[in-house]
Amino acid sequence: MMNAIEVKNLTKRYSDFTLDKISFTLPMGCIMGLIGENGAGKSTTIKLLLDAITRDDGEIFILGKNNKDNFKATKEDIGVVLDEAHFPESINPKQVNSIMKNTYKNWDENTFFNYMKQFELPLKKSFKDFSRGMRMKLMIAVALSHDAKLLILDEATSGLDPIVRDEILELFYEFTRREDHSILISSHIVSDLEKLCDYIAFIHKGKMLFVEEKDVLLDNYRILKCSKDDFENVDSDCIVGLRKSPYGVEALVLKEKINPVFNLEKPTIEDIIVFMAKEEK
Repeated sequence: MMNAIEVKNLTKRYSDFTLDKISFTLPMGCIMGLIGENGAGKSTTIKLLLDAITRDDGEIFILGKNNKDNFKATKEDIGVVLDEAHFPESINPKQVNSIMKNTYKNWDENTFFNYMKQFELPLKKSFKDFSRGMRMKLMIAVALSHDAKLLILDEATSGLDPIVRDEILELFYEFTRREDHSILISSHIVSDLEKLCDYIAFIHKGKMLFVEEKDVLLDNYRILKCSKDDFENVDSDCIVGLRKSPYGVEALVLKEKINPVFNLEKPTIEDIIVFMAKEEK
């Protein structure tokens, strides 16, 4: 089966920032979380995937097609939710349905109106009067209502309360029950991605620090907590990231290399990226 996304040595240069030769592959039927701080390059990557900006180098294949070759046809199979919802301020969800019916060949208005009901969105209320959470729910409903095979989501759960976020994550999970459905999602809410994703990609200052299966990633590392004296006996080869305080030392270490006599704890994805970003600095 083909991959949902293949990116090879993707590069975009600005005067003050470079997305530097990033590569990753999202297998079909899987969910990948794209993690990184503000300005790391997540939104730039997503814009490049959608051919919204021009790349300086590298290759992008979406659903088996080069995104420079007849990409308009491929876009029919992509559902997109961006950090900022882009609808005219004066239109309402009922009018959004009319617009989308003439935009996507596979638009399903019954599905759309079912989501409006599920999300409790008023059909005749103007977009300008929607809260951020309501705007994101409208964008998600649009993305899920035209039989897309790939969802590309940029901060799609931001601005949503925890109960609604959980409901949306369940929708995304259900979406990938079909083996030809895949999701790339960026988020600041790392716990959401840890709950949802099969793969985690960590981008930091324009560089891809790792792309790994979530379960493998969590199994590869441990958090070491010890005194400064005990830390003198730790092999430096197993240390990935380090945090010292007056009370002792915390370190991210490689499970295979650390002596198991030490006090070790399982990390979260957030632990791993915080330690890696700190060490990289």
